[in-house]
Amino acid sequence: MLPVSMRYVAASAGGGPEVLSVATTAVPRPAADEVLIRVQAAGVNRPDVMQRKGVYPPPPGASPILGLEVAGEIVALGADVQQLKLGERVCALANGGGYAEYCAVPAVQCLPWPRDFDAVRAAALPETFFTVWANLFVHGRFMRGESVLVHGGTSGIGTTAIQLARAFDAQVYATAGTDEKCAACVRLGAAVAINYRTEDFATRVAEVTGGRGVDVILDIVGASYFERNLASLAADGRLVAVSVQQGAVVDRLDLFLVMRRRLTITGSTMRPRTTAQKGVIAAELRRHVWPLLDAGRIAPVIHAVYPMAQAAEAHRVMESSTHVGKLVLSLAD
Repeated sequence: MLPVSMRYVAASAGGGPEVLSVATTAVPRPAADEVLIRVQAAGVNRPDVMQRKGVYPPPPGASPILGLEVAGEIVALGADVQQLKLGERVCALANGGGYAEYCAVPAVQCLPWPRDFDAVRAAALPETFFTVWANLFVHGRFMRGESVLVHGGTSGIGTTAIQLARAFDAQVYATAGTDEKCAACVRLGAAVAINYRTEDFATRVAEVTGGRGVDVILDIVGASYFERNLASLAADGRLVAVSVQQGAVVDRLDLFLVMRRRLTITGSTMRPRTTAQKGVIAAELRRHVWPLLDAGRIAPVIHAVYPMAQAAEAHRVMESSTHVGKLVLSLAD
């Protein structure tokens, strides 16, 4: 029998990490197309920080509890769920509610733990792998063997993108804010890592590509990089925005440059997508990416693991941008 109540991380009001605390609430009940997961670990992501601050509210119908990715055991099935079973160990892209002992998630957004993974490593997968696959491979139309520039190469998105692109034979370039972070990008597979504090990335990209530029740019920075991103694209290149950490509105856009070089400017967010759309991405990941994880060819980079009671510290580290890879909350007893 399921418990009536559970512990979760509450955000008492929009503000700094100090607003986070452990509280008690009712255990959710899965809808007809959902499963209930007893959460063993939950990933910490920048959208969680934005929601905590009060600038990224959950979409209608989503749990107001923070947390967009979890790993654990299925303990209840919705009436229409047939493809999953009680007791299965899954990781899942959640629509919210991940910072809790139990989380209800659409069944199609669940994936099995890769071979030899534990809960912490499994919980570090969904948000970044869904995001990178959808943006680099779908919207960015990345093709095997092309060149890719990954901004924020040591973020959760960045460490995932470098590895996935390399697994599909890309020539990968990355940016990061310290020499140590640049070295980490190279260890993950980047051919060249550019310290954006000491070098202009557009100048360096032109140098290392012989003036050609790159086929795809995966950008988490936004407006402050926009003109240099366009200058760094090859003909028929694609700029894909996945975050706007330094501005969402650009001052100018040279449409003639876009037309002359046949450039594409695109991007997306994950949370507002429909369950069906997320299910399609999950199926593609299971077919194309999970075999790479099973074989150990790629793996999430875990920077640190925190107990639920230290969620505030995890958010402080996220906001400091001193981490390399993923931050994870452990909810294991």
